[in-house]
Amino acid sequence: MKQRIPFILLLWIVADIYFFQAIETLTQATIIYWIYWLFDIVLSCIVVYGTLLSKPGTTPPRLTSWLMAFMLISLVPKILVFPILLLEDLSRMLLYITTSVYPARREWVSEIALIIAAIPFFGLIYGMIGGRHRYKVHKVTLKFDDLPKAFDGFTLTQLSDIHSGSFTSEKGVEKGINMVNAQKSDMILFTGDLVNSRAAEMDQWIPFFSRLKAPMGKYSVLGNHDYGDYTKWDSEEEKAANLVRLKEVHGDIGFKLLLNEAVQIEKNGESIALIGVENWGKGGFHKYGSLTKATEDVRNDEFKILMSHDPSHWEAKTLENKKHINLTLAGHTHGMQFGIELFGFKWSPVKYMYPQWAGLYENAGKYLYVNRGFGFLGYQGRIGIWPEITVITLKSS
Repeated sequence: MKQRIPFILLLWIVADIYFFQAIETLTQATIIYWIYWLFDIVLSCIVVYGTLLSKPGTTPPRLTSWLMAFMLISLVPKILVFPILLLEDLSRMLLYITTSVYPARREWVSEIALIIAAIPFFGLIYGMIGGRHRYKVHKVTLKFDDLPKAFDGFTLTQLSDIHSGSFTSEKGVEKGINMVNAQKSDMILFTGDLVNSRAAEMDQWIPFFSRLKAPMGKYSVLGNHDYGDYTKWDSEEEKAANLVRLKEVHGDIGFKLLLNEAVQIEKNGESIALIGVENWGKGGFHKYGSLTKATEDVRNDEFKILMSHDPSHWEAKTLENKKHINLTLAGHTHGMQFGIELFGFKWSPVKYMYPQWAGLYENAGKYLYVNRGFGFLGYQGRIGIWPEITVITLKSS
């Protein structure tokens, strides 16, 4: 990220100058000019200091996230209207070439540009104020031929990507916890990314998440952020100690952490296998997970549920596994915290990176459910892709 900051700042300056021309066209009020430039100059200076000039690890992660959020609020609207202003400039230039008269900007074009810019501007603000704790319950019923009769009607609540280091509102988090408990599911499964980087991020939130209730138990796996790979440590020993502590935190909130292993879930004399692998991601993501190790004691004829943080693991490893995995639960994508979900239609830019990015997928009788995430990371909010609580009901067909 640090290497990209100079490019982002250059883009920001160019967008600022260009967008300012539209403002100049519509008003001569000096106070508006001052507000426009003062906001961006102060913000850019803070961003430069926090990301480039300060010592690594000295800028609080939450402050960095808020700075990035305000940068997006400033930059995204200007980038979106850039093509409109550019097209007008090209038409003005063409007119100058043909008539030798260089016309002024048209007020109506600048008005359209400002109206369009206002949509993402206020949308990003809403995402930070109302969107980040606008939890939505997604309910799915899945039918299986080989589900033991004792588990007919069994309910699972899936959570993923809590990212506790991003939270600032206890009231908002408590709202989500209460909604989870209101589902009264038999079991709660958490598919990774409890923190952004450090186990200490959970200190404030242990009393909240320890209140989650499920009569048949609570189980979890690790996500890519849980290993501390994305922050600077004074030593490898410190990093290792952080991971040890994070594993303890799972126990502190009442979750059984599965590390490339499986457990038997028993009910009325019958059982299913619950499998949990460590993080395995495509491309440059670490591949700590081993499905082979996790399933070595699992029978082929057992009904199996797999928790695997990264959905890319499903196509890369799970589908080809000889031991038929009936249902895989994943997270990781957050739905990019931005997109559209209306009337059965869903879209987010993240779909171009992850073919399975939100909701239910099926291949040859094997299901994958990708949770949109409970928390948020980077941008301190959500737009269109709201934080998710998944409730899955298993049915015997």
